[in-house]
Amino acid sequence: MLRRGLNRLLGGDERRVDSRTIYVGHRPCPANEAFIPPKFCDNRIVSSKYTVWNFLPKNLFEQFRRIANFYFLIIFLVQVIVDTPTSPVTSGLPLFFVITVTAIKQGYEDWLRHKADNEVNKYPVTVLEDGRRIRKESEKIKVGDVLEVEEDETFPCDLILLQSSRDDGTCFVTTASLDGESNHKTHYIVPDTEKDVESLNATIECEQPQPDLYKFVGRMHIYKNNQEPSVRSLGPENLLLKGATLKNTQQICGVAVYTGMETKMALNYQGKSQKRSVVEKSINAFLLVYLCILVSKALVCTTLKYVWQNKPGQDEPWYNEKTQKEKDTNMYLKMFTDFLSFMVLFNFIIPVSMYVTVEMQKFLGSFFITWDKDFFDNEIKEGALVNTSDLNEELGQVDYIFTDKTGTLTQNNMEFIECCIDGFQYKYEDTSSELDGFCVTDGPTSKLQQKAGREREELFLRAICLCHTVQVKEPTEQGESQQDGRIDQVDGLGVDEDMLHPQQEQRGFIASSPDEVALVKGAMKYGFTFLGLESKTMKILNRNNDVEMYQLLHVLSFDPVRRRMSVIVRSKSGDILLFCKGADSSIFPRVRQEEVERIRRHVERSATDGYRTLCVAFKYLSAEEYAWTDEGLREARLALQDREEKLMEIYNQVETGMSLIGATAVEDRLQEEAAETMEALQGAGMKIWVLTGDKMETAKSTCYACRLFQRSTELLELTVRTLQDPVKRREDRLHDLLSEYHKKAVQDAPPVKGGITRSWSSSGHDYGFIIDGATLSLVLNSSSESSSNSYKDLFLQICQNCTAVLCCRMAPLQKAQIVKMVKNSKGSPITLSIGDGANDVSMILEAHVGIGIKGKEGRQAVRNSDYAIPKLKHLKKLLLAHGHLYYVRIAHLVQYFFYKNLCFILPQFLYQFFCGYSQQPLYDAAYLTMYNICFTSMPILAYSLLEQHICIEDLLENATIYREIAKNAMLRWRPFLYWTLLGVFHGLVFFFGVRLLFSNPALQDNGQVFGNWSYGTIVFTILVFTVTLKLALDTRHWTWINHFVIWGSLAFYVFFSFFWGGIIWPFLQQQRLYFVFANMLSSVSAWLVIILLILLSLLPEILFGVLRKPRGPHTRQKKLAHSSAGGLQSPRSSARPLLMRTFSDESNTVI
Repeated sequence: MLRRGLNRLLGGDERRVDSRTIYVGHRPCPANEAFIPPKFCDNRIVSSKYTVWNFLPKNLFEQFRRIANFYFLIIFLVQVIVDTPTSPVTSGLPLFFVITVTAIKQGYEDWLRHKADNEVNKYPVTVLEDGRRIRKESEKIKVGDVLEVEEDETFPCDLILLQSSRDDGTCFVTTASLDGESNHKTHYIVPDTEKDVESLNATIECEQPQPDLYKFVGRMHIYKNNQEPSVRSLGPENLLLKGATLKNTQQICGVAVYTGMETKMALNYQGKSQKRSVVEKSINAFLLVYLCILVSKALVCTTLKYVWQNKPGQDEPWYNEKTQKEKDTNMYLKMFTDFLSFMVLFNFIIPVSMYVTVEMQKFLGSFFITWDKDFFDNEIKEGALVNTSDLNEELGQVDYIFTDKTGTLTQNNMEFIECCIDGFQYKYEDTSSELDGFCVTDGPTSKLQQKAGREREELFLRAICLCHTVQVKEPTEQGESQQDGRIDQVDGLGVDEDMLHPQQEQRGFIASSPDEVALVKGAMKYGFTFLGLESKTMKILNRNNDVEMYQLLHVLSFDPVRRRMSVIVRSKSGDILLFCKGADSSIFPRVRQEEVERIRRHVERSATDGYRTLCVAFKYLSAEEYAWTDEGLREARLALQDREEKLMEIYNQVETGMSLIGATAVEDRLQEEAAETMEALQGAGMKIWVLTGDKMETAKSTCYACRLFQRSTELLELTVRTLQDPVKRREDRLHDLLSEYHKKAVQDAPPVKGGITRSWSSSGHDYGFIIDGATLSLVLNSSSESSSNSYKDLFLQICQNCTAVLCCRMAPLQKAQIVKMVKNSKGSPITLSIGDGANDVSMILEAHVGIGIKGKEGRQAVRNSDYAIPKLKHLKKLLLAHGHLYYVRIAHLVQYFFYKNLCFILPQFLYQFFCGYSQQPLYDAAYLTMYNICFTSMPILAYSLLEQHICIEDLLENATIYREIAKNAMLRWRPFLYWTLLGVFHGLVFFFGVRLLFSNPALQDNGQVFGNWSYGTIVFTILVFTVTLKLALDTRHWTWINHFVIWGSLAFYVFFSFFWGGIIWPFLQQQRLYFVFANMLSSVSAWLVIILLILLSLLPEILFGVLRKPRGPHTRQKKLAHSSAGGLQSPRSSARPLLMRTFSDESNTVI
């Protein structure tokens, strides 16, 4: 970090200007000029938090920011400085234990982050220096280095492509770890660069690092033989991004332009902030309450002490005369020191050891996720991973889920399902190469005609064979692709060899969009095989085994506004044809209207089934029409200003008056059990938002397939297309649409109870919301601040009233913006983000809980997540089972700790009223120190790790159980008040019950009376047994570990008391408990009062459990089934047993 800071300081010149100059290969250009190497940051990636040098001070600083730790530090210092009734050891030892254990845990987790960083930073790369290939570690790459990258390797930094092994000067990359898409993208070398990059003299002038993945502006000055340098423009097509992978290209050479934390991938990371769970915030609130109770107790005792001493003879009795030093002490100083002494005496009401128990519970509890066999995936041979154990309980409190689409909801693995030609459906069933697949009539036509005419069939198949940007991949060696299992480089599906001709058996496809490959493969099933593109000539093998050749004249590329793409080709006979495919809403207005109706039914039915549909049309172009189009396209492509608008105008003019041939249905395969998982999570009361960089049509189909959108869902669309208006400004149109949607979804909608989702609502009308990245920028970054806030509020209210929200064409930082907006909205809902690529890292870091999918798209998301799972289906168990149990366990742990410490200190407070407010301790120092560390810590730790108040199968089957603990239900003020009153009741019973016993002066056989230490020991014995047995009553899932720690803790207390009081310890100046415990147990009266007071303390809870109406073994399941059929049960009635932690109706849990 220090080196990076110095680099930025010394390289400040690059920060002050808008561009940077890079010398390719660090060679001066021209050679006779003085060369001053510029300063840029190194290529190290740092996700760790500590170093060896700053770990101790930084970790201590963070730990003492916690209220309890800082408070105990102050108490410890007071005990050291001021003469207090208890030893500094009583506060110092627990504090040291807490700080040490927490530091070890956090140090171990940071060591794992260092280990992951080293794997990236020490990765070997090839650098070309002075004609030699040198292997270096990735972190040693400098801006200006020329690197060599081979096929299937990942780019270690952002590179400008200088040389490719392909003859056409291109290379193919996959950016799955950046934008989640595993399809191939084509990049181009800079024109006119030398074949030998070692002899290249050039400088690159480009913009400073910025996070937009799809924008790059620069130029290269190439110097040759003292001539004027030639200048070549650089764009995103020349830039290879860190994290992308080289595919279908043997090797490339490129020059590093952005390194380390300045790469586009690193700039899209959100800074790692300390995530705090809602439980920790509740703990701090409860601590403040108990701190107020503590101060109140100290003030009351200090005041009453001086009131009592003001009475005659009480301040200085004859048997306790003051020393001269005490007489000279200032009155107010004495009052202050007395106040501090009372604070020290009562300080154990603040449970410092609770923090270490919570830390241990989180750390050890996280192993249950790692060990869960249900999370193991046989495909990648890995299970779940826990990167941060601090958020386990947050998994049980999720309100909103933000999910990526590609690679998370879907496999990005598209398959051709069926097609429709002239109104007839064709569904492929066998492997024959004839067009004799399953055929049904989709509309009313002559019964004699069972399928479309052969000429139309072949025209349709030619259209989908030609209208694409697919390229054919030839393997480098015979059979290599087959052995590697990588025939198809888009979706990993090998082509069925039975339907290929022998010469095509080893052929695979690469494309920028996986649905294009699916269509080409679909055509192959019906006998038309695309052979490839060579020198602008597209070759097709038809059903007659004849090769057809077409000259590719122009590609009118796809864009999200047009929502279609076209190609213009010339056949061997000289005919010029335009083939067009696109979304139905884009194609239908541009074809003859009489052809639309017969195709529309097929398209609507396929869309309802969740398939992605495309319509196919064609048009013959006359020579004059083509000449005009060709000239217009060439001029538009050379324009520097408004290039896109000019191209769009030409596209729209030529793509009119077409003839509709048919439509296709392609399925983007969902992840295993994706729909069931989404349905269960919605049933648990969570709202799901899909945030994707993909096209709207694809994403919408996926939402239907995942059951996020239903057939009855009314979609509210807020995209670039819906904002287009010839009259109004975009902002005015945006305001109108937001107001209209707000009225429909919010103002006119019937009131819905919080947490009720589609399947539980009775209104019968659901809304889904769709927005794209460009429109979201308008909403979040309006020209005026007041409008922006107004738009944001309207947008948020609409989305919160929709059953599901789809955000498409999102940049990585926009995903994070949406998560942040919802996270900071009214009610502070708990958010969870899940994704599998580096484009999801920002939202994973922004959300309260970040989940990474261990997919095939790199490990950036996994490294930056809090939890990682192999597949989406595992999210269901992670939240509904693990999350639910973690929250219930830790909530009980927190409430129990405050309860047992109140029981502990209340008798000490009451004792002051009977000892003249002399600050006399009721308990021995050993008991004060050991109470929270040894006697009562292990049972609650075991409970918080092993308790299952409801068995896991029931939690998974009945997702609605998740709602019972929603909104931090078990750590609200009502259950906190219940536990506090319970602690007060038990403390009063302990103290006054024993005092009643002591009203009899002779408690021993020999007539001797018990002393004050016997009094305190009896109270402490009742205390330890009562709080431990209270936990035993709360336990519903007994294991041998629970038995061992509960009965073992009680046995250890008895053994320790005998041992501590049975030996004369040489290091103690005074031994208060010498034979006190053994002497106490020799009295039958002491035995009687101990047993009676324990029973009396626990009697209300025992009676509550016994007298409650008995429940059958499946009562909860029947109740939930009834509520799902006939409406929701009252949240209060279902949550109450949970809040009070009796769980009597779940006692049927299988151990």
